[in-house]
Amino acid sequence: MRVRNLGILAHVDAGKTTLTERILYATGATHKRGEVHDGTTVTDFDPQERDRGITISAAAVTFEWDGDWINLIDTPGHVDFSDEVERSLRVLDGAVVVFDGVAGVEPQSESVWRAADRYGVPRIAFVNKLDRAGADLDAVLTSIRDRLGVTPLAVQLPIGREDGFEGVIDLVAMRELTWADGVLRNRPARSAEALTARKALEEAVAERHEGALRELGNVSDGTLRLALQELTHGGGIVVVLCGSAYRNKGIEPLLDAAVDYLSRPGPGGDAGGDLAALVFKVQASRLGRLTYVRIYDGTVRKGDVVWDARGGRTERIARILRIQADRHTAVEQAEAGDIVALTGVKAATAGTTLCTRERPVLLEEPRTAEPLVSVAVEARSTIDAQRLSTVLAYLAEQDPSLVVRTDPETGQILLSGLGELHLEVAVERIRTDSGLAVTVGRPQVSYRETIVRGVTGFVHRHVKQDGGAGQFAHIVLDVAPLPDGDFEFESTVTGGRVPREYVRAVEAGCREALAAGPVGGHRVTGLRVTLTDGATHSKDSSEMAFRAAGRFGLRAALQACEMVVLEPVAEVTVSAPEDALGAVLGDLAARHGQITTTSGRTVTALVPLAELFGYATQLRSRTSGRGTFTSRAAGYRAAA
Repeated sequence: MRVRNLGILAHVDAGKTTLTERILYATGATHKRGEVHDGTTVTDFDPQERDRGITISAAAVTFEWDGDWINLIDTPGHVDFSDEVERSLRVLDGAVVVFDGVAGVEPQSESVWRAADRYGVPRIAFVNKLDRAGADLDAVLTSIRDRLGVTPLAVQLPIGREDGFEGVIDLVAMRELTWADGVLRNRPARSAEALTARKALEEAVAERHEGALRELGNVSDGTLRLALQELTHGGGIVVVLCGSAYRNKGIEPLLDAAVDYLSRPGPGGDAGGDLAALVFKVQASRLGRLTYVRIYDGTVRKGDVVWDARGGRTERIARILRIQADRHTAVEQAEAGDIVALTGVKAATAGTTLCTRERPVLLEEPRTAEPLVSVAVEARSTIDAQRLSTVLAYLAEQDPSLVVRTDPETGQILLSGLGELHLEVAVERIRTDSGLAVTVGRPQVSYRETIVRGVTGFVHRHVKQDGGAGQFAHIVLDVAPLPDGDFEFESTVTGGRVPREYVRAVEAGCREALAAGPVGGHRVTGLRVTLTDGATHSKDSSEMAFRAAGRFGLRAALQACEMVVLEPVAEVTVSAPEDALGAVLGDLAARHGQITTTSGRTVTALVPLAELFGYATQLRSRTSGRGTFTSRAAGYRAAA
């Protein structure tokens, strides 16, 4: 049986989880349709997910369709949990991106699209909620073209609009598909509208695919499917389907399209080869610590001893579990291409490669975003204080986008994450899962420092003599702004004046110096450091001395640079009634927001993240409860 690993991606409230529930029902994996509003969904099983009505953690389910075994991951749609999406994308073969039929491309749907680009994940699109008032497939296609920069190829037309939406016309098979009382009716499509749309689809595909071009005028269904599959993998186009997940319309043809157009596990996967598996998620469960892996090569069996290539240790596989959200079925083995959960793995974390010790390999790790917001967390009792550090460490192990550190000045424990909601959820887990009573400080954003004007030829000598072996390192640095990057280091030293191992030590020291800038002690970013010259001592020079020279030398050089503090900003999209837009614009201006676009009842602005704490409450107040907003991280800018 062929294995496919697919994901569902979208902006929050586009209908991902409802679509997942309908897929599980349509494939026979469940016998009752779960509902988000009733808290009965399979994938949103965490109490906080059900209480809040949103997906917080990526959840995996499995089912069969058309002879294929499909592992499906339902990912979060809220920007605060975007790292869950990143880790899932790293192990997917393809994805369905869900768009709201009224809202079209929203901020987080654009973000997850760009993330899928980075990992080279083929995608098809599903325009959902076509039964809603104001739903418009053509408008969504336009927003896909304009905001995502790809060409949408609609392979379906809706039958009926809004409340009258009945089904779709399949332009590939030329069939009318309608659903009534859960029953699918399938009949030939012969309308003039369908024939015109099919011709337009053939012409659009023929412009991009040689096989379809050769048959232009009479493109066969098989050629059209093959062309759409190859174009989906090649990028630049996206196949678009439509329906209403809540009304159970459009699910079966979407599954067929996923099988037709999205990829199987990539070439090179060999069940008989050496093991290569990537850990992409760690989760606490009633069965203990679950380690989720995607197997790229080889076979893993119950009882196997495997090698953690990143940690340099062995791990024993106690059980192998096939995943159905919070339910699991034990299996004896899993092979290349599969996604399973393992028990018994004690130390491997997200990004770890599991392999054989004899043939170690390191797979590319998923990217982890830097935290933007921090809160101080303090236990209310001495007894709880002894447990808090352990609980926080375990929480950060499950969610790598959570960072725990101690403030060197105040001694407070700081918990940092991707947003206010991210931290709210984390703190609630501390309280409910461990029973700890904690107090939480006000959220604080993570500032950065960067260079406006650098220095050249900055000389630093590190000389230390304390009676034992001495330390000597002489370096000359150029420090310059790097507007579109984080940090780059290079050496232009010639003639062996600084040996190669010492150059590496200087770079390591410079990286250490980035931890605290001269303006406010914030992390330094956006700079290029060049080692242009240096000198050594025959006895007192060492890697340790040059590392110290890099650290103290760059700190001193930054003091001589013109620096600026950067603050994180968010792109905020606000929708409000026309009579409230004036109040919305005035409030955004008061929050130092920069308006970028206005269209009808929608305003988009760049707003400092620190100004958005509590914004939801203020927006409801200013719009009499009728305003809504979405936001996504938009980088850093100079603080006002």
